[in-house]
Amino acid sequence: MKIMVASDIHGSAKYCEQMLAAFRREKAEILLLLGDLLYHGPRNDLPEGYDPKAVIRMLNEAKEDILAVRGNCDAEVDQMVLAFPIVSMQAVLYVNGKKCFAVHGHRENGENPPPLPKGAILFQGHTHIPGYGKKEGYLWMNPGSVAIPKQQSPHSYLIMEEEAATWKNLEGEPFLRLDLS
Repeated sequence: MKIMVASDIHGSAKYCEQMLAAFRREKAEILLLLGDLLYHGPRNDLPEGYDPKAVIRMLNEAKEDILAVRGNCDAEVDQMVLAFPIVSMQAVLYVNGKKCFAVHGHRENGENPPPLPKGAILFQGHTHIPGYGKKEGYLWMNPGSVAIPKQQSPHSYLIMEEEAATWKNLEGEPFLRLDLS
């Protein structure tokens, strides 16, 4: 199974469109969104192409492919306009036999994980910085931010396949790889 993990769209229609084009190009089975979908929040500047209504339309058109968790900038009212569930703070899925947990990252994250079984993978967003870390008994991965990357990182997403996790910019160019075999 191949999944695409992305986070922190923050209402940018420009970068949401690029993310969805990358999803189609990658031919992944699931688009896992780690929250902060529609709004920029009080700590961020408006992202380029800020248009939450266009983001709603684009994401709803892809609803059959999306699994999402709620971020700190997402509100219950967002569920009224999105055609897929977004109010859960956590999701659990199995990817190539690995138990994976998805959170936004503002509460639970690599430094403060939920209760995880040995060998689990934790997907988290929130920091807008791509990366990964190995902790006692689990691995965490952050895809970075689709719309508002920080610390000179690219607008990015993560592709999870059986043998590796690969971080890519929105043009599909890899910049980080983690061997999972």
